[in-house]
Amino acid sequence: MGSSPVNSAEFVTTRFAPSPTGRLHLGHALSAIRAHDFARARGGRFLLRIEDIDMGRSRPEHVAGIVEDLRWLGLDWDDLSYQSARLASYQAALGGLNARGLLYPCFCTRAEIAASLSAPHEGEGAVYPGTCRRLAPAEVAARMGEAHCWRLDMAAALSVTGPLDWVDARAGRVRADPVAQGDVVLARKDAPASYHLAVTLDDAAQGVTDVVRGDDLFAATDVHRLLQALLGLPTPRYHHHPLMLGADGARLAKRTGAPSLAAMRERGEDGLAVAAGVRAMLAGDPRTAPRPERLPPRAILPRYQPCTASNPIRATGSCPPPAPLPCVQHWAMR
Repeated sequence: MGSSPVNSAEFVTTRFAPSPTGRLHLGHALSAIRAHDFARARGGRFLLRIEDIDMGRSRPEHVAGIVEDLRWLGLDWDDLSYQSARLASYQAALGGLNARGLLYPCFCTRAEIAASLSAPHEGEGAVYPGTCRRLAPAEVAARMGEAHCWRLDMAAALSVTGPLDWVDARAGRVRADPVAQGDVVLARKDAPASYHLAVTLDDAAQGVTDVVRGDDLFAATDVHRLLQALLGLPTPRYHHHPLMLGADGARLAKRTGAPSLAAMRERGEDGLAVAAGVRAMLAGDPRTAPRPERLPPRAILPRYQPCTASNPIRATGSCPPPAPLPCVQHWAMR
C-alpha cells in the first residue's frame, strides 16, 4: 500500500517534541533549530509538544528548562501542548486495535519490556521474540491480573495493510519494513501509550505535515507508517537529519551526561551565537542533500569533536568549510 501523504499545498507544520526527563543538549538544539527554521522559511507553524507520559521520569522543572533553553536559542513556537492531556485518545486507539485482534497482552518482565517504551534509537535494544503471542487463550485469561503490556501483532497488522512506503527528504521513497522492529509495545500499565503510538496520533491530531528528527528514528518510521495505515491517519513528509555525536563517536544523550544547554548558558555563552554555530554546521554539511537510496543511518552521520574558541564550527568532508562563525563550545563537526 502506497503512502497517503499530506497535501503539498497545505500549510506547513513542524514540531519539536522533547521529553521532560532531563535538560536539553546540543543534539536537541540541532533538531529544534532544523524543525523551527524549516517551518519559518515556508511561512508555516512550529509547535512545541512536551512528551510527558512517562510519569515516573517526567519532571515539571524540566518542562520549564525546555522552554528556557529554546528561548535562549532564539526560537519561538505557535503552540505548546502536553501528551498527558491526550490520554483518552491513546486509549481509544488501543481499544480499536484490540477489538480488531491486532494486539495481545505480554507478561514478560518489566526489565524486558521497559526499553521498548522509549523513543527507539537506532542500534538499541533487541527485537521481542513473540513469546506471549504464542500463549493459549486459557493461559492469557488466567494471567490478566498480572502486570502486562500490550504489543502489536506485527504479522496480523501487515496482513491488514499490505506493503507500505513513506517518503524521506534524503532517502526518497522508502519501503517500510516494520517486521524488523518485532511486535512493538504500544502500552503498559504505568505508561498509557508507547512512543510509537503517541507520536503517530499526536502528529496527526496536530496537523503536522513535516516531521524533522534525527536519523536514529529512521527505522522507527516504518512502525509509524504501519500505525497510520491501521488508524486511517495521514502520512507526513519526513526529514531525518544526521545526529550530533560526541568525541567518542556516540550520539549525544541525556543519560550519558551530554553537556546541557543550561550549563552552556551558565558559563555565559550566548544562545544566539550557539544557534548560529549550529546553523553553520547544517549549511556546510553535504550529507543534508537528497540521496537516492536507503542507507544505514550510521553510514551518513557527521561526527563532532571538542573545539576551542580558535577552532570555530566547521564542516569537513567533500565540500569546503564555511566561513568561520562563533564556536559552539566543546563540539565541532569533522
